Amino acid sequence: MSNIKNILLNKVSCKSIWFMRQAGRYLPEFRAIRSTNKDFIKLCLNSELSSEITLQPIKRFDLDSAIIFSDILMIPFALGQNVSFNKDHGPELSNLDLKLLLENNEKKFTEKLNPVYKAIEITKKKLNKSKSLISFIGAPWTLLVYMLGLRKNKYELNVAKLNQNKLLIERVLETVINYSCIHIKNQINAGADVVQIFDSWAGLIPTNFIRDYCYTPNLKIIEFCKKEKIPNICFPKGIKKKYEEFNKIVKPDCINIDADIDLVWAKEKLSGTVIQGGMDPNVLLKDDKEMFKAASKYIQTFRGIPYIFNLGHGLLPQTDPVKVEKLVKFYRNFNG
Repeated sequence: MSNIKNILLNKVSCKSIWFMRQAGRYLPEFRAIRSTNKDFIKLCLNSELSSEITLQPIKRFDLDSAIIFSDILMIPFALGQNVSFNKDHGPELSNLDLKLLLENNEKKFTEKLNPVYKAIEITKKKLNKSKSLISFIGAPWTLLVYMLGLRKNKYELNVAKLNQNKLLIERVLETVINYSCIHIKNQINAGADVVQIFDSWAGLIPTNFIRDYCYTPNLKIIEFCKKEKIPNICFPKGIKKKYEEFNKIVKPDCINIDADIDLVWAKEKLSGTVIQGGMDPNVLLKDDKEMFKAASKYIQTFRGIPYIFNLGHGLLPQTDPVKVEKLVKFYRNFNG
């Protein structure tokens, strides 16, 4: 049984390390591919290149898990929205056409994302059997933020827009939950071992909406995963002490904490689930001593309980791959 899959299913304590965004912009070998593949969505739909990118950090660092090179916005793309990536402003989506959205069906959706599933099949064949292959989706709320343009900026939600469109939001949420489950099942059928659900914008949700837009959509997806016996990881980034309530309601196999969460608090309050991550990715931009000190804190705090070493967010583009290599070696050799 794959390492991370074993940890999630059996809640066992054993060493496991991987990084969010480990296949990405900080690697020179990725940048070489990206320089000749300007359209990001097309790159995600190139099965051979997607697989090659997925395996780059495994070849370089011998990490315990690979995460398929794709994007959370593949779901809106497959549902008919145009998705483009602006270097300075991030992803931009065309205006949502509700009629077009609701005209989708499982066959059409699956066909559009078939190259993603093919990439998983290719990767699974090439990946050492001792390693896990992680698939992922964006949580419904986070996808909704992009699909309906609900952000004012990186740190602020357009609350007026949220209040004005409640019926539309409910309809879109329901559709996104449905297709998220289809996308998860398709990825697992293609050979993925685990799914991670990224709720990257959960921290923007006003308290009075947290249940409707964060807990309930994630719960529906986790209930689907449990029914299908799919090991799962939730990452409701930025919700601070609401992590405890999220964990009690949603009950994922594993919960990824962000860098704002106190470690001792997490160990005490997030019992009954595997804990993953937490370390600030900015630490990898500091000197080795500071990086090792921060890593030691996480390793020692979570020693003896089911814990997967990872970060509180994805690796930053300016990260030196040498630092990643040093951190992996430090973790593997840690005895303190």
